[in-house]
Formats: sequence, C-alpha cells, structure tokens
Amino acid sequence: GIYDRNMINSGVLRLKGVASLIKSDSDSDGDDNNGSGVLVKVSPDASSDSTQQQQQRRHQKQQTTFRARHILLATGGYPDIPQGSDGSIPHHAIDSDGFFELKSLPRKAVVVGAGYIAVELAGVLQALGSDTSLVVRKQKALRNFDELLSETLDDEMQRHGIHIYRNTDGVDRIEEDDASRRKIVYLNNGEVIEDVDVVIMAAGRSPLVESLNLEEVGVEQKSGGYVATNEYSETNVEGMYAVGDVCGNVELTPMAIAAGRRLADRLFGPPSFQNAKVSYDNVSTVIFSHPPIGTIGLTEKEAIEKYGHENVKVYRSKFSNLYYGPWQVEPEEKPKTAMKLVCAGSNELVVGLHVIGMGADEMLQGFGIAIKMGATKADFDSCVAIHPTAAEEFVTMFPWGLGSPASGARISPLNGNASPEPVLDG
Repeated sequence: GIYDRNMINSGVLRLKGVASLIKSDSDSDGDDNNGSGVLVKVSPDASSDSTQQQQQRRHQKQQTTFRARHILLATGGYPDIPQGSDGSIPHHAIDSDGFFELKSLPRKAVVVGAGYIAVELAGVLQALGSDTSLVVRKQKALRNFDELLSETLDDEMQRHGIHIYRNTDGVDRIEEDDASRRKIVYLNNGEVIEDVDVVIMAAGRSPLVESLNLEEVGVEQKSGGYVATNEYSETNVEGMYAVGDVCGNVELTPMAIAAGRRLADRLFGPPSFQNAKVSYDNVSTVIFSHPPIGTIGLTEKEAIEKYGHENVKVYRSKFSNLYYGPWQVEPEEKPKTAMKLVCAGSNELVVGLHVIGMGADEMLQGFGIAIKMGATKADFDSCVAIHPTAAEEFVTMFPWGLGSPASGARISPLNGNASPEPVLDG
C-alpha cells in the first residue's frame, strides 16, 4: 500500500512482530540512549506456528532488542466487542474491521453503537440495499454532538429506512440458527431482532497497549488504559512519547498525523521549532453519515456551560439544498441541510460551527481555518456569499450585519477595508 511505499522510499527500517518495552540492565550513556534505560523488544508473531514448542523456539531465536534516544508509542486502538451475558457476542458478531472483509452484501444487518463509526456503517449498508437496524443504548446516536446534528441525523436515518432501537442498554446475547446461519439478537431491554445475517459491533474502542509492558517501565496511563502525555506529546518517562488514538485525546487519523509532525519538528527540526506542539482545540471533524456532518468547536450546550447563557448567541438555518429543487417530491420529503453558528461574548466570537447535509464534509475545511483564526459573526457577514451554494448560508445567517462590528482578524476585513499584504524581506 501507499504507507509501505512511503516508508520504503524514506529509508525506514520496518520490523514485523510484537513490540514491548523493557528496562535495560546497563547504564549506557551513548547517543542512542534515551536517558531512561528503556529498550524496545521485538518478538515475532508466533500465532502461525503449529505447535507450542515451535512457537517457543522461534520466539527465542528471533527476539531482537533495540535501544533508541527517542521512543514513540503510536499503536492506535482496536474495536471493543462485549462478551454479553453468556459470552456469545464475540462468536456471532463482527467488528468494524470485519465489515471490510464481508464478501457479499447482507440481506439484513444490525449495527450496534451510537458513535460516528456506527452511523457511518449503518448509512452505507442501508444505501446499498440492506435492511439495516441501528441499536443504541440511550435515546439516539451521536449524543455528545450538538443537538441540531444528532436530531437532524436521527430524522434522516429514519427517512432513509433505518430501524432505530432506542434505550436498549446494549445487546444481551446473540443466538445463531445452525441450519440457516441467521442470528437472533436479544437486547437488554427485552426487544428481539430476528433473521439477521450480520451483526456489527461498533460500541467503542480501546488503546492497543496490552503487549507494551507499560507498567514495568513506569509509563503513566489514564482511565481506560490510554497513555498519559503532556502538551508536547511526552510521557512521564524520559525519551518516550505517544501520539494518536493510544492517547485518547482526539481519536482521528489526521489528528495523529498532525501530532506526529509537530513532535518530529520539535525533536529534529531547527531551533525555531523547539516549542512546536499540536493543538487539540477547534479540530475540524467530519462524520460520513448519510447525510454527512461537519463540526468544529463547542456545542451550544458546551458554550452555555462555559460562558453562561447570557453570553451566548446562536444562529440557525434549515433548508432543502437547491440540488433537490427539480425533484418531483413533496418539500418535506426532500433531504434537509441544517446549520448552526454558536457565538460567545460581546464580540460574537464564533466558538462553534455545525452543519449536516450535502457538501458538509467539503465546506467544513475552509470554515475550520476561519474558526482557528478567531473569526467573529461580523467576519462571516463581511464575506460575500457564493450563490447558489449551501455554504453561503453561513455568511448570510439572519440577522445579517446587525451584530457587534468586531473582527477576529489581525487586519480587519470589515467596512470595506483593504485586504492584508504579505510581509516582504529586504
């Protein structure tokens, strides 16, 4: 794949096996010492060996130990599959990885979970033609997202034909018919889903740390087993770092890449990068649900809790995208786009931006830059709309042009001011 080719082209030595951390018996002070005496032991994955003796001989023969000045933990996470009341769930369900190994489209599928992976997989299966059910523990999916997003998605999933089982408290057990291989899913609230081809568990993830031997070398962990780090991606052990899902901060691939880049800049870059670090604030996030969701910053509820109800102003819009204009269907049947700007303070700083609907994934990246740079509602209003687009709704939110004339830009774009000019050397 592309990642293998990139590593090969970069001259990276790839070691396939199981890594763990051990304490060194010596106190070497060479350039390859990380200062904490921690070594990396790489053992071959012996699961394919046929006998226990073969596994042991191969393990002893090929075990290799490495010393390095810097050790980075970036092992990611893995899907959790609960056991159920009788231990049956792992035997009759697959996880999100197993979804990509399916050989054919299931006639009837059950997806268990309320997070973005669950709603994405449910949306894909339903769109492809599977009779799809989504099982959530509480009232709805994406409960921690802004209400506008979770409620609109809930309506759209039902409109698309997804059956939502609510307030189930999860799956109790799964039975399988020996002849037909069809499953019966028993929920903890007493409901039963019968005649199921595939059950996909997407009820959570855990950090992949079991083999790392973190306790022996003294690496601190947070609740759930996640590796504890400071703002510079450093663990409490000298010369050891961690980025990505293994830390449990923002579990997104681009977030892990950004953290790794900033860490590399600081460790190996010029002096100007000595304080380089990644920011976990205002991270643009997209859920590829049907329809897609884009979100950045605080939800309305979070903003009120942080700044007080009297200091928060919210702008909303809900409409049918012009793309659906020619559709010969009733207006209420046309897919909806919903948007929200959450502003705080007398300057109406935009502290949250949320959108669900066609094109939400593409439009968020640009708005994400504006939010990171401290845009206000007046900054949004000062941007001329692009018509006809859905994104123009964000810069024409009612009431338009009547708020505080405050800009978050270093050089204000308000009142027809000239655009900023670059700083030229010499």
